[in-house]
Amino acid sequence: MSIRMIFFLSLILFLPLQISAEEKSENETKNKMALYKKTEAITQIPWYYLAAIDQYERNTQKETASSDLISITIPEDVWYGMGNVGKNSNASILPIFNGFGQDGNGDNIADPTNDEDILYSMAHWIEKVGTSRHDIKIALWRYYQRELTVQTIMNIAKVYKKFNTIELTKSDFPIPIQYNYSYRNTWGDARGFGGRRIHEGTDIFANYGVPVKATTYGVVELKGWNRYGGWRIGIRDIYGRYHYFAHLNGYKDGINVGNVVEPGDVIGSVGATGYGPPGTSGKFPPHLHYGMYKDNGYSEWSFDPYPYLRKWERAARNR
Repeated sequence: MSIRMIFFLSLILFLPLQISAEEKSENETKNKMALYKKTEAITQIPWYYLAAIDQYERNTQKETASSDLISITIPEDVWYGMGNVGKNSNASILPIFNGFGQDGNGDNIADPTNDEDILYSMAHWIEKVGTSRHDIKIALWRYYQRELTVQTIMNIAKVYKKFNTIELTKSDFPIPIQYNYSYRNTWGDARGFGGRRIHEGTDIFANYGVPVKATTYGVVELKGWNRYGGWRIGIRDIYGRYHYFAHLNGYKDGINVGNVVEPGDVIGSVGATGYGPPGTSGKFPPHLHYGMYKDNGYSEWSFDPYPYLRKWERAARNR
């Protein structure tokens, strides 16, 4: 059998599997959106808040109650209520035990693993406080009892609302590839200024004024001066990752805390600021310090951004 024939047969065998995977992802997105909007119609809680809660839990839960679409996972003692030792899931019984669970699909069973029941239960919890942005924020605080969690969910909702979809998969390299730049993996290297510490990022060397771009969809959480990082910006993306851009020469006009950004948006330019009081510059060659941090719902930590940068760079060069 010729090499050409083997190649042709492999394409025939592989292509249906590839299409099937793409169709599965597309159908999953459509089904999620349909469920979010159905629940919005019943409870008046905007779909993008429900989608943001679901996305936050997907980012932080090791295991989810549902094996299907929804990642929101309510602890069993909260779902069934205190004293409900038999875990009676009858929707008319749970209120006796002050249970969180509700019947979302009309079968009179509050199933903690059923997508419709889970999403409706969360929406019902919020609805009891109210349907305004302020009310939703209060309800989220009462449930999660963590400021960063509430802020993250509100910001994810802001992104979903702006783009009117949850299908936001684009990314970009932080430096335009037509400019001269260089970088290597420097995460974890020793740093001495301000005391011994590790380098929590990758340095991308480029000339003064080279544009710096957002790499993912997210919201600007931080902007301003830092003794170590100079002029810097922090962006939280929809996956709960915090992206830290430091040593900037300056900011793009109009960029402020609370702005929604998408991959490719220019947010500032390369500089050499930092290692001193506001305005200090030139203590090292111009470069972008790019750091990434992950929040698991309890704590946040730095991780190596180099593999992401390499992936985004390859994708940018192939466009």
